[in-house]
Amino acid sequence: VHQRSIIIIEGILIFSEKELRELMDIKIYVDTDADERLLRRLRRDLIERGRNIESIIYQYNTTVKPMHLEFVEPSKRWADVIIPKGGENEVAIDMIATKIKSMLSTIDKVSN
Repeated sequence: VHQRSIIIIEGILIFSEKELRELMDIKIYVDTDADERLLRRLRRDLIERGRNIESIIYQYNTTVKPMHLEFVEPSKRWADVIIPKGGENEVAIDMIATKIKSMLSTIDKVSN
């Protein structure tokens, strides 16, 4: 990775490594309600993957939900900001964009 002023990284388990967390200036957790996550999975697996509803629900209950609760949900504790309503939260998105612009402005002033 080449040196840049700002690097944005994403991933559902991105906060699990302490060494990575310590390198991050801002840690953001984008939260989505469980029912919305399930509906997205149902829609995707039915339409794109041709699976039946029984297999989707079985996988969700036996694997997806327990793994989310064990590994993804606890990573909230390391977040500086938790954004409810995912990408539909325009206020939070505007706040983050403003913060990034401010950081870029500060970097530009220091480098000039």
